[in-house]
Amino acid sequence: MISPRRARRLHHKKHREAERLFLAEGERLLAEATVPPVQVFSEPEQIRRVSTLKTPAGPVGVFPFVDVPAGELLAAVRTVVLLEGVQDPGNVGTVIRSAHAFGAGVGLSRGCADLYNPKTVRSTMGSLFHVPVARDLDPPAFLGLARREGFGLVAAVARGGEPPGSMPGGPLVIAVGSEGAGLSPEVIRSCGLEVSIPSLAPSLNAAVAASILLYEAYRRVLP
Repeated sequence: MISPRRARRLHHKKHREAERLFLAEGERLLAEATVPPVQVFSEPEQIRRVSTLKTPAGPVGVFPFVDVPAGELLAAVRTVVLLEGVQDPGNVGTVIRSAHAFGAGVGLSRGCADLYNPKTVRSTMGSLFHVPVARDLDPPAFLGLARREGFGLVAAVARGGEPPGSMPGGPLVIAVGSEGAGLSPEVIRSCGLEVSIPSLAPSLNAAVAASILLYEAYRRVLP
């Protein structure tokens, strides 16, 4: 049994990591869960005490961590989007939703927004429970592992790359950086192939860019 006081401590990353537990709020998130909750708070007073929101959205569930090791991620899907240094929880959550829509997995580098940040969890709209996600990755090491496993490697860059249609078929890792900093030179070199999304805007945020490239990869396997 987890008390409301103990559950409230999970608002903070250090306590989430120590207990390997996180909070998911609202009927929709709880309905999407593919693992049983450790605890569900459904009484109004309990919800008020545990919720991360000023206006709680419904019951609050306490769940065990659901991320997977890098090797398991690569074994589970044919397309992975690797986020490097994407610090906005909303962007990370949206990418996980897009990965769910297009049958892909997600890798998060060290320095990305915490997968279990309440804002990230809410932004996934439940897709967190359906998408294999590996976190705290060292991007060059992960890309090296993916290459050895037969994955093609693609780096998304703002300008000067090949069109998205040039991405290779077969298993694929698509590396996407933050809108401001982009990908590190080391990651770009590790990938080899650079692709750019044609756009009238100077740049696209990570969630938009990743979603477009995930769809480009997905549409090739549509019947």
